[in-house]
Amino acid sequence: MDFLRARREQGDAPEPVESIDDIWTVAAHVATVGIFVLLLGVCFYFLRPVLLPVVAALVIGTTLAPIVKAAVRHRISPWATAIALGALLLALAGTAVTLIARPVSEWITRAPEIGAAIKQKLYVLDRPLAALRELQEVVMPSGNTVAVEPSQWGMVTPLVTFVTPAVVEITLFFVTLIFFLATQINFRRYVASFFTTREGKLRYIRIANDIEEHLATYITTVTIINFGLGVVVAIGAWLFGLPNPIILGLTAMALNYVPYIGAACTTVVLFGVGLVTFPSLGYALVPPAAFVGVATVEGQFITPTVLGHRLTLNPLAVLLALAFWAWLWGPMGAFLAVPLTIVILATMTHLFPPEEIKLPE
Repeated sequence: MDFLRARREQGDAPEPVESIDDIWTVAAHVATVGIFVLLLGVCFYFLRPVLLPVVAALVIGTTLAPIVKAAVRHRISPWATAIALGALLLALAGTAVTLIARPVSEWITRAPEIGAAIKQKLYVLDRPLAALRELQEVVMPSGNTVAVEPSQWGMVTPLVTFVTPAVVEITLFFVTLIFFLATQINFRRYVASFFTTREGKLRYIRIANDIEEHLATYITTVTIINFGLGVVVAIGAWLFGLPNPIILGLTAMALNYVPYIGAACTTVVLFGVGLVTFPSLGYALVPPAAFVGVATVEGQFITPTVLGHRLTLNPLAVLLALAFWAWLWGPMGAFLAVPLTIVILATMTHLFPPEEIKLPE
């Protein structure tokens, strides 16, 4: 009692709720929003073949929108600019695939040789792996299995099953991108017409402009930084004597669009290539260790300094977004996680501006 009396005198003692209805009202709102979010996630999951290329096209189209607007100011047709940008992206993707195809096919051909070399250099892991296999056999005995030789048609069917949806999604992506770039100005006016009040129209325009500015700034800056990182990785791979340094540089550049996970994947790739290239495990650890140092400097100092505080995202929010979108849409979801987080945060900032609230210590 003396403790409660002292806290009441200080003004921070617990007080009873004025009305229990307020609690149930908040709980009802939270439940409604939670159900909506769950149903939205289910729709995103099952509509992935359509939503993924469309959302990717809208994100990239919003990033490239300033180029189309600048061309319009110079009296260049938005359709011409949109088609040119789409053709440029298609050419860049085709060039990347062409550069990667030959080394990948060569590595696939040498797969047995590479596997034997890696197994020989990782002999220190033979005993732990053997113990793990014994434990797996005790916990989940495999029993007698009959090996069935796969037919040629059995190998072709999964390939066709994978390639056909991929071609459809790529086509949908480029068609959506070109149409969005060409009609974005009219589309923005059309969406603004749904708002009945002037305040609502202005708020939508401010949100759209803010999203466009943030996405363009973020993706352009990160692309420049990733290009520099790719150049450093390519030069370093060449100096270390790794094969295909340009491919390793392109891999590091592409994977670095995914925070944390991309750098980890690049480290694993460099370690695997080092195992095949160098005679010992110690030499194979040098290139990935050097990359970890470079990636740490880039991620902790260069990128935050260049982007500034305005586009600095909470690391926990980025990690949760990566986990959610990667689970929902796979690797492409991981690439889109940060841009989608920027879109959501920019929208929420305009709809629910932060207030200065002084909380008790």
